[in-house]
Amino acid sequence: MQEVFESVNWSVVTPFIVIQCILMIVALVDWAKNKYTNGSRIMWLFIIILLNIIGPILYFIFGRRQQ
Repeated sequence: MQEVFESVNWSVVTPFIVIQCILMIVALVDWAKNKYTNGSRIMWLFIIILLNIIGPILYFIFGRRQQ
């Protein structure tokens, strides 16, 4: 297992991890503040958390209800 971590080029992987974390945090804060979404709120929570970088993007495109 240690060999796998040593073989990873972290300078390429780290920006994706940071972007994913920032998107998830922003999406979760927005989800918590808004009472109304397009579809079930619980469904969007699972999408944001489980679909990594795609989940928050889907939430911002389709999940937010425009008022």
